[in-house]
Amino acid sequence: MTGLDLIDRKILATLMEDETLPVAQVADRVGLSQTPCWKRIQRLEATGVILGRVAIVDPVKIGIGLTVLVGIEAPDHAASWRDAFTRLVRDMPEVMDAWRMAGDMDYLLRVAVPDMEAFDAFYRRLTDALPIKNVTSHFAMERIAGRTVYPIDTRNR
Repeated sequence: MTGLDLIDRKILATLMEDETLPVAQVADRVGLSQTPCWKRIQRLEATGVILGRVAIVDPVKIGIGLTVLVGIEAPDHAASWRDAFTRLVRDMPEVMDAWRMAGDMDYLLRVAVPDMEAFDAFYRRLTDALPIKNVTSHFAMERIAGRTVYPIDTRNR
């Protein structure tokens, strides 16, 4: 974590645990007064360390009951295909995460949909939009662990 001092790391750890805390409470937890703390938070946002602030919801309680990990093998590795694929998955709201991989698959998607019918519709849109060499879908049965908080070292070094 280059460019982040102990106070920045403490601010980030605090905000990842509870973004709703008032700046005064964040400042108190990290040992700053309110104004310097707020300026640091603004800098962390401006430099892209903090990407956004969101509410974390239970997908099942909003009708999103199926999570599918989808492995994609590209038909080739041309920049034009990569760019088109990137645009496609960024525009598909069901794609929660997309990673370019090393190894047996080229891309791994985490897809969240209400049910199998919705996944089938997603699959058809995906495979109709671009040529794909292979698609492998793995259906999640149970979420055992899930985190949004990264393990930041908040010890003084």
